[in-house]
Amino acid sequence: MTFFARALMGATALTLAASPALAEKLTIATVNNGDMIRMQKLTDDFTSANPDIELEWVTLEENVLRQRVTTDIATKGGQYDIMTIGTYEAPIWAKQGWLVALEGLGDDYDADDLLPAIRGGLTVDGKLYAAPFYGESSMVMYRKDLMEKAGLEMPDAPTWDQIKEAAAAMTDKDNEVYGICLRGKAGWGENMAFLSAMANSYGAKWFDMDWKPQFDGEAWKATLTDYLDLMNNYGPPGASSNGFNENLSLFQTGKCGMWIDATVAASFVTNADDSQVADQVGFALAPDKGLGKRGNWLWAWNLAIPAGSQKVDAAKKFIAWATSKDYLSLVAENEGWANVPPGTRTSLYENQAYLDAAPFAKMTLESINAADPQSPTVDEVPYVGVQFVAIPEFQGIGTAVGQQFSAALAGSITTEQALANAQNVTERTMKKAGYIK
Repeated sequence: MTFFARALMGATALTLAASPALAEKLTIATVNNGDMIRMQKLTDDFTSANPDIELEWVTLEENVLRQRVTTDIATKGGQYDIMTIGTYEAPIWAKQGWLVALEGLGDDYDADDLLPAIRGGLTVDGKLYAAPFYGESSMVMYRKDLMEKAGLEMPDAPTWDQIKEAAAAMTDKDNEVYGICLRGKAGWGENMAFLSAMANSYGAKWFDMDWKPQFDGEAWKATLTDYLDLMNNYGPPGASSNGFNENLSLFQTGKCGMWIDATVAASFVTNADDSQVADQVGFALAPDKGLGKRGNWLWAWNLAIPAGSQKVDAAKKFIAWATSKDYLSLVAENEGWANVPPGTRTSLYENQAYLDAAPFAKMTLESINAADPQSPTVDEVPYVGVQFVAIPEFQGIGTAVGQQFSAALAGSITTEQALANAQNVTERTMKKAGYIK
């Protein structure tokens, strides 16, 4: 070997020694909710243990996330290695063959510890296709100080009439305090998540047993009328633009007497670093109308791997880390037990440290267990899903109906027009899809 060749080999060896192996990059699409933002801040724990894996985040508003990941997976676009998807998409996409089954997440993952209500919605033919990052139902979050000032007491299981009475009593528009804050932003997972769950408690349903839409019935009219009455009389201005994050901000700054929304918000509204009313928040089950169903939903944000991914092993490693018992302990260590992602594991609700730190834990678990996706409505229906209908067409019709109801809240159309338009657009889609003639 010549001196030049030896020198060249030596230089090459030094270069290789100085450069780490090329990391495998995982592109993760997720929603801009607080728990996901927190996860991104804690990922040094994962990357230090897995230096061969690099993480790239695409963080999006809820409606935009749904649109992007749906388009990408349906067209096999391959933009994302891990997607944050909901309880709605997981079983539908799994049946389409669009997701990788999450087998082999590690001996210590303990899938049997996942709450049965949450795990069941993510399982197809006995296989888990998405791992829950956090699970939720919905409940009433309210200001105890304003209730006391109004001379009222919130029951653990209120009726809609009691909610209306409390909203009226707490409203002080001159001081920008509104008795109730609810979702008004259009979207199948925004205002229609709330309104579909509310409608269940009113005896309404999306479809009868022949798949005929039911927006022309009295139950939906009563639901929408009462919702608009609450929001127009006791809600904040501009509510037709408010989704989860907007209402969270309003509640944390003391502008809402009550907020009926995702149980996952409980840790944010009781966090003294972020919430001006942290020490005044009480919790109650979502309201009912005395018909046997409460107005609460069932949801989980989950991590899943699109089929055809070239990075399945690395993606499974990340998902196992982010949805594990150890991750909950990591959050507790850094942020306190009250701030761990809720609603996914039985063991969390058997952990006394969590129960002591989280005054909302019991009500969250009760709310999750109260939701029944197999029998969501007062009358029998041909679909499953609490605040959604588990058919592929629902994304489109749910958002179209949500736009009508948001327009009614904004005052640009009447209640009657919104319901008639909802009936027409849903009927047209269901005919085109072959559900009805």
